[in-house]
Amino acid sequence: MDKCRYISPDEAVAAVRSGDHIHLSSIASVPHILIEALVRRSGELRDLHFHHFHTEGPAPYSEEQYEGIFFDQGFFVGPNVRANVNAGWADYLPAHLFESQAIYRSGALRCDVAMVQVSEPVDGMVSLGTSVDCSVAALEVARERIGVVNPNVPFAYGDLIPLERFTALVRDERPLITKSYVAPSETDRLIGAHCAELVPDGACLQMGIGSLPNAVCCALEGHRHLGLHTEMFADGALQLIRDGVIDGSCKAIDRGKVVASFLLGSQEVYDFIDRNPDVQMREIAYTNNPLIIGRNPNVVSINSATEIDLTGQVCADSIGERIYSGTGGQLDFVRGAKLSEGGKAIIALSSRTSKGLPKIVPTLKPGAGVVTPRADVQWVVTEWGAVNLYGKSLQERAKALISIAHPDDREALSRAAFKRFGPHWTKVCL
Repeated sequence: MDKCRYISPDEAVAAVRSGDHIHLSSIASVPHILIEALVRRSGELRDLHFHHFHTEGPAPYSEEQYEGIFFDQGFFVGPNVRANVNAGWADYLPAHLFESQAIYRSGALRCDVAMVQVSEPVDGMVSLGTSVDCSVAALEVARERIGVVNPNVPFAYGDLIPLERFTALVRDERPLITKSYVAPSETDRLIGAHCAELVPDGACLQMGIGSLPNAVCCALEGHRHLGLHTEMFADGALQLIRDGVIDGSCKAIDRGKVVASFLLGSQEVYDFIDRNPDVQMREIAYTNNPLIIGRNPNVVSINSATEIDLTGQVCADSIGERIYSGTGGQLDFVRGAKLSEGGKAIIALSSRTSKGLPKIVPTLKPGAGVVTPRADVQWVVTEWGAVNLYGKSLQERAKALISIAHPDDREALSRAAFKRFGPHWTKVCL
């Protein structure tokens, strides 16, 4: 498709109809130029539904002022839509990220319009750059497929899209949204050190972004021949790659390659994946497939939680009834790691919140969502240590989790366990 076929954003969104379901590319690569054009058409449209992973930047599609016009139903809830979701002006669509593409492809969720940012074309192909996610599936099934060609989107190898697949092309040159490196706290560093002790040389890692994953990366600096197969990574992992700690040499599949589906980090991270044959940016159906994850040996997945109860039920998407984030890929990688020969699935969390409230609790808050069921939980790590719940009974789990709770919370947790399990509880604790 040559330059004479590029059109304005307003011309591109003229194909959107009332009642359409719209997919947005996500994270750092949201097509804001098209969203702005839809806002300009808001007086003539009704009942548009938006679907996406976590998005960065303004989110007018979630706001009260567009009630009846826009309705956000994201697979993940970020800070830019969180208040509106919990106020009811927007909504959350629970889904394991691995299944998000299948939801589109099966028709369980309509996708009438796909709006994605892409790289400059190379030999008739474009890259989805920093946000492949479930956009490949959306571009397969959508009636209208609008691509925003942006020179700031890196041309990342992996799942490329033929330029001819798009029904409309728009140009934009605004920079991608970046996220600064978050320095780990002392608590994060203690947790990171405990996690790193569970990671053998040659392991294949999955981590997210933020201060805790950054602390894990710092603690892994002395490791060798690690691999990376993850849904996302950022600057902490990039430093390990540049230091030669992550080289992928022990992977059974995609040997020597960094595999991910989306990114959020500094411009250095985005520049690193541009035309880099050692990086494969793949759709979420590949990166988060537990059967594919499990093909690599010694997979270590590290995920977080908002709270965990004494039986091992992990809440990670909400705080009580209040939606905080989403199911994400946590269970995808927990199960994938457990399918891996020598694999370990780690849930890492501080023992208390920033307000001093316990995260290891007798029971989850009313309305809390269980993201990882207790039958799937393996390792749990706090700043006070690491315990393995795999193969343990409810009473044994309670004892183990109390041992890594904040010391000031252990007496109350023990009383709760005694109340729940009865006199035998004291014998388990001996």
